[in-house]
Order: sequence, then C-alpha cells, then structure tokens
Amino acid sequence: MRKLLLFSLVCLFACTNNQVKYSKAENAFDAGREFIDGTLKGDFKKSAYFMLSDTSNQTLLDMQEKEFRLKDKEGRQQLRTASINIEQVEDIDSITSIIHYNNSFDKISHSLKVIKQNNNWTVDLKYSFQNK
Repeated sequence: MRKLLLFSLVCLFACTNNQVKYSKAENAFDAGREFIDGTLKGDFKKSAYFMLSDTSNQTLLDMQEKEFRLKDKEGRQQLRTASINIEQVEDIDSITSIIHYNNSFDKISHSLKVIKQNNNWTVDLKYSFQNK
C-alpha cells in the first residue's frame, strides 16, 4: 500500500510540475504581446494558451512551429532575442482589436486579430494568414 501511495504521489508531482501556468491576458494588447513573444521564443505552448482554440488556428500555429524548427540554431537564437515593435493597435470595437507589429530581426510587418470571447482575450491567427 505504501508503494502504491508513493508511486501515486510521484506521478501527481511529475504531472503538475510539467504544466506551465500563464496569467490570463487583461486586454487585447497583453494577449497579442504574449502570443508574439511565445512564437518568437519558440514557446508554442505559450502561444497556444493565448490563441483562440480551433482546428484552423492550431494548424496555422503548427505551421509556424515547423518553420521555426527548420531554422538553423543561429536563426532561432536571433528570433528569441528579437524585440517586438508594436506599430499600431487598432480597436475595432470593445471585443476586437488588430495589432500591427514587426520584430527587430526580420522587420516584416504583421497583423494579429485579438478578440474577447468568454471573457478571455485570445488571438485569432486565421486573420493573419487571410490578410497576406
């Protein structure tokens, strides 16, 4: 019985120790910034946390992760150390914002749609790919 209890505690600790906790975004800007930070640093679990959860968005995030992983070590490091440059935050209405930004590594302009749904601010990644 002691071994079973010990095994259960070890398993419980191992499971909870691997979970990363992220703070809920208080506004569209925070959600967008945290999403961008995650993708630049290769922390796609963080990006997924701040993303609207649907199949299309997950597929697009998986594509971004694949592109990130295909870069050489130096390219990934340059992205990890890149600064986020917010060009404009466009508030469409009380629950929708568009964030226009680039990063200091590639300086390519990007746009993210951030929406408030079920009292959570999340990135709708589909918008970024529809508007290219």
